[in-house]
Amino acid sequence: MNDLKNELNSEDEIETNSLPQADVSQVVLQLTEAEGEEQAEVFSEILIDAEPGTIALLLESLPLDERYERWQQVDVEERVDVLNLMRADPRLGILKKMPDEELDLLFSQLSPEDLIEWSDSLPDNITDRALAQMGERQRKHFELYNQYTENEIGRYADHQMLALSPTSTVAQGQRFFRRIDLDCNDHLFLVDINDKYLGTVRRYDVFKTVDTDTPLHTLKWDDSRVISADSSLIEAAEAIEHSRELELPVVDEDGILIGRMTLRTATALVREHYEAQLMATAGMDEDDDLFAPIVVGAKRRAVWLGINLLTAFLASATIGMFENVLSQVVALAVLMPIVASMGGIAGSQSLTLMIRGMAMGQITAGNVMSLMKNELGIGALNGTLWAIVIGIIAGWWFDDNVMGIVIACAILINMAVAAIAGVMVPMILQRFNQDAALSGSVILTTVTDVVGFFTFLGLASILYL
Repeated sequence: MNDLKNELNSEDEIETNSLPQADVSQVVLQLTEAEGEEQAEVFSEILIDAEPGTIALLLESLPLDERYERWQQVDVEERVDVLNLMRADPRLGILKKMPDEELDLLFSQLSPEDLIEWSDSLPDNITDRALAQMGERQRKHFELYNQYTENEIGRYADHQMLALSPTSTVAQGQRFFRRIDLDCNDHLFLVDINDKYLGTVRRYDVFKTVDTDTPLHTLKWDDSRVISADSSLIEAAEAIEHSRELELPVVDEDGILIGRMTLRTATALVREHYEAQLMATAGMDEDDDLFAPIVVGAKRRAVWLGINLLTAFLASATIGMFENVLSQVVALAVLMPIVASMGGIAGSQSLTLMIRGMAMGQITAGNVMSLMKNELGIGALNGTLWAIVIGIIAGWWFDDNVMGIVIACAILINMAVAAIAGVMVPMILQRFNQDAALSGSVILTTVTDVVGFFTFLGLASILYL
């Protein structure tokens, strides 16, 4: 989950002063239609009132050379904020082009929280250069966050929170709430001298207490929940969703409070998760640059195309096994796409259902067999229905009842197999730590094509030859 903070900051921009989408499109059009000095003048006028989020969006909308030229016009004091709101690929492209002295100045303004977000997609040498510009305390903070993986909430926990010792008074708690304005801040966390989490006090209880000398530990909320720092991002998002709270504490394995999980963070996590899955279905990443260098973009997509080519050859080889019957019964070639298409659609419906269930934590070893039986029943019922319809149409079309029987049987078998594959493929991929959204559809299509062609042409060979 790269650039979670970027997602959160982008929401802030949208909620405050960023342009509506229609206006952004007009500004992008105005900027891209201008060239050279004219473009520089247009961009200078935009920079006067534009928020960092808008600037980031406009820069991403420009080809690489123009992007860096316009980047040089961005005020030095705003550069970190703008880069924070850019996707990983465009940001890295700008960093690689910056002279060393400008890069060091930029990194000197970077916080450990910013760097932990950037480091997910930065080469080690650039991350090391950024760390060299930080103080010892900042480097220790970075190491604390960096001990968690990209899929663990400890890496992205919000480290701005209200925390006091349990012996602090209600008056101190009220003063904290009034002086420090934080997003989604409804709780105050109690910690000991070693930062070990001891409990949560609600804002409501702090302000309703009349005796301001009352120790905060007497107001500790018994129903408070915690999130383990090594929980997955989606697990953490679901935890706060089910808790109905605005924020929950995040603690490490020793019970040390390292941050909090807010409702805003959870919303961004879920949105980014599904965006990543959407891009993954095409073998791409949500941080890919719109104007990625041609060679880089080609390399990324070549792998996906190569995998697809191998599966296509497998399907073609299956067809080649029945060359004799195809040469004698031309109608088979006309009807083959129907068999593959019906199986593919049926399988993708089961696959989509599985991926959604897995993403929401609803699929377990205990219910997968029940789900498979259910999907097989649905596949068999729909398979029977459409097998009859397609069989009748094919028999009438080619005036051949045998042809109708062959395609009807092939449709029924392929849709039943597709339902099973739609359930099993993502489970097998998950077992091998592979992303079902990325490769599931390719494998499923291969299964339905091969089974469909083999069944259709195999039955035709038996009945016609």
